Amino acid sequence: MSMIRDLRAAVRPSLRKSSTPYSGYDATRDPSASSAVVDCAVYRDGRRLESTTCLTPHEAMLRVREGGGFAWIGLHEPTEAEFAGIAAEFGLHPLAVEDAVHAHQRPKLERYDDTLFTVFKTIHYVEHAELTATSEVVETGEVMCFTGRDFVITVRHGGKGSLRALRHGLQKDAELLAKGPSAVLHAIADHVVDGYIAVAEAVQDDIDEVEIEVFSAPAKGSTRGGDAGRIYQLKREVLEFKRAVSPLLRPMQLLSERPMRLVDPDIQKYFRDVADHLARVQEEVIGFDELLNSILQANLAQATVAQNEDMRKITSWAAIIAVPTAVCGIYGMNFEHMPELQWKYGYPLVLTGIAVVCLAIHRTLKRNGWL
Repeated sequence: MSMIRDLRAAVRPSLRKSSTPYSGYDATRDPSASSAVVDCAVYRDGRRLESTTCLTPHEAMLRVREGGGFAWIGLHEPTEAEFAGIAAEFGLHPLAVEDAVHAHQRPKLERYDDTLFTVFKTIHYVEHAELTATSEVVETGEVMCFTGRDFVITVRHGGKGSLRALRHGLQKDAELLAKGPSAVLHAIADHVVDGYIAVAEAVQDDIDEVEIEVFSAPAKGSTRGGDAGRIYQLKREVLEFKRAVSPLLRPMQLLSERPMRLVDPDIQKYFRDVADHLARVQEEVIGFDELLNSILQANLAQATVAQNEDMRKITSWAAIIAVPTAVCGIYGMNFEHMPELQWKYGYPLVLTGIAVVCLAIHRTLKRNGWL
């Protein structure tokens, strides 16, 4: 935190004097540019001011203070040095700044003076031709949102979850965007939860596929050994999904139920819909976890049954082989006075007796289902 304070003092003068334009959002961003800002614009009466497309955050706030509206600044994986000037310009709390820079946070909602700090976990479904014991099913990212009276700062981490389409969609709804920064916060929350719903449907398909394979009759010669690994891997991915969904429910309920100065009352109603959708997804994810537990237990039970069947077969054949082994062992002791040693038909009779007894044992075991 001391480093952030020092950077504030160092970056503030240079930021005020800077006239270097920030690149436009993803489509025109220069990959070699050091700035983490991917879009910075001023919105007034629900419309984006085209003259503010290439402004710095400081210049955008000057426009806001002069003519009203709010600024929306989007960043992607900023470093401490890149974010320090913006943090100083908008008076962001050092603890929130530290969380936004380093990421890997739980979904949460925190209030620092006149700023709301919200953390969202984004979930992206990873397409795969076949689910294996090492398949990655979901990929996570993060979106942090600083919401003030006249500004919104979004910080995105991860390669997926771009907010470009979201921004363009909001810009087409001037009436909603005129509600201010809280409209952007709701749009981000709704966008993230809609992503959860889509991922839940895809994960459900994977679970259905595994369930069908586990409970279907195995092909001749196949084993169930690979199913347990796939089920366990899918369970791990569902657990990661659950960690993104469950902690976010309470913040969405707070935004929909508790009056807040930074949230427009009309927008607050929309948060109720987001909370309802999120609650539904949470129930689905919990159901996925429980269903996978049942499937895993069933798979292990099937493996145990298969092992028992194999042991019964081995035991049955051992019982059959024990007959000739015993007879041959007795006649192989080479005693001088043994019955039927000198009889002409002794040898074929013994072989016939062995065969008859073995066949009788085999028939009995097969009738009882052991063979």
